[in-house]
Amino acid sequence: MEKTRKIKKVLIANRGEIAVRVIKSLKEMGILSVAVYSDADKNAKYVQMADEAYHIGASPSNESYLKIEKIIKVAKDSNSDAIHPGYGFLSENAHFSERLNKEGIIFIGPSAKSINMMGDKITARKTVEAYGVPTVPGTTEAIKDVNVAIEVAKTVGFPIMLKASAGGGGKGMRIVHNENEFESALNMTQREALSSFGDDTVYIEKYLEEPHHIEFQILADKYGNVIHLYERECSIQRRHQKVIEESPSPFIDDEMRVKMGEIAKNAALSCNYEGAGTIEFLVDKHKNFYFLEMNTRLQVEHPITEMVVGIDLVKEQIKIAMGEKLSLKQNEITQTGHAIECRIYAEDAENNFAPSPGKIEYLEEPKGKGIRNDTGVDSGSDVPIFYDPMISKLITYDKDRDSAIKKMITALKNYKIVGIKTNIPLFFEILNHDVFLTGNYDTHFWELYSYKFFKEDKEELELLKEIAAAVFMNNRKKDNTLIVAKQSNWKLNGRMGN
Repeated sequence: MEKTRKIKKVLIANRGEIAVRVIKSLKEMGILSVAVYSDADKNAKYVQMADEAYHIGASPSNESYLKIEKIIKVAKDSNSDAIHPGYGFLSENAHFSERLNKEGIIFIGPSAKSINMMGDKITARKTVEAYGVPTVPGTTEAIKDVNVAIEVAKTVGFPIMLKASAGGGGKGMRIVHNENEFESALNMTQREALSSFGDDTVYIEKYLEEPHHIEFQILADKYGNVIHLYERECSIQRRHQKVIEESPSPFIDDEMRVKMGEIAKNAALSCNYEGAGTIEFLVDKHKNFYFLEMNTRLQVEHPITEMVVGIDLVKEQIKIAMGEKLSLKQNEITQTGHAIECRIYAEDAENNFAPSPGKIEYLEEPKGKGIRNDTGVDSGSDVPIFYDPMISKLITYDKDRDSAIKKMITALKNYKIVGIKTNIPLFFEILNHDVFLTGNYDTHFWELYSYKFFKEDKEELELLKEIAAAVFMNNRKKDNTLIVAKQSNWKLNGRMGN
């Protein structure tokens, strides 16, 4: 049995709000923090908060935050025991995990083997299926012959989804409605996959009817113990990327929640997982659920889970990395109240969500009981153009869903940001929308209703109306055929992360 290893100093191989978030937990645990920063981040909030800070390169991430050797050198120079990768950048890089292991530096995350198994979606499907985890109907092999693939698609039933095996963040995905579209869609998906991930492997999945995106948070130690910390509803998305998340899901019932939780634990066991991870499911309108993928890292939306279960996930990650056993059993985990998260981005929501970098001249955060704002900026902070434009995650918690929504609306009204534009106006539209308020929304919410949110050019408005009309008519049909209009250009400007 592996012995525990004390962690006294942690390097955070990340930036912005997640670096701030990790530093806060480290301070509470009495562990020293080491920040790394690029030219653009030399005056960033997290750099000022850390016990030590080291410059690692120019502003572009491929010259700084993605430079494995530079980060390892700083870890050695600073005598750091471990590295926390946050999310994005190197957080799901198996080579990074493996290199740290060879250097004797603890990676606060899973093994390289687990990352590889879950990082490749075809391998992940095969792995979890062996543990009785249901997957979306489709292929478990890469597409090599277009004619064979078309026959498979016909057997699965159109519409289908072409997906990049190495994909993520909404990239490398394309809906195909019929046989005539298949070959050209396949070529485009393969080109995008190769460009984005360096791997053009593509597979087929059935496109589900009125799908919900629901994920379960899991924790697993080095001794085979796994627990889940319940679910998050992530169906408000723009271009397959999350905008608002909430916990618990207003769609699933208690019986289904228990069943999905056990399946999520089996998915983690299938790859001998260690640390905090997320099992993502697609759930159709009939409440059939299927494994989508596993994220082998902390999720952007982890705070809403922390709010409803009362557990600090970063602290748990660190304890697991030190070799400690899970201190809680499944029957000791309870889900209480309701939490909602809105991702605040520096972007112009009324101008096709164009990035809005610049200096924050004045910032006033909302405060009060049940309000949490995970942010990496202050008044005077610069928001650089080089990285994801998320500047904070606003979370509200209350006794029930209606109360949490009302609290979020009030908090957003009290969130003052001067100097840059943000997507805050978007959240008022969504949170006050009748369909969102019922809780009976799915991943088509954006296509159906976004044309009402902001004024668009006439052509764009008409296209979005057509999408809404098509889905409405489809919902009145009794068969399982789903009418899906082509993606609009407005959607294609999405920049949200997972």
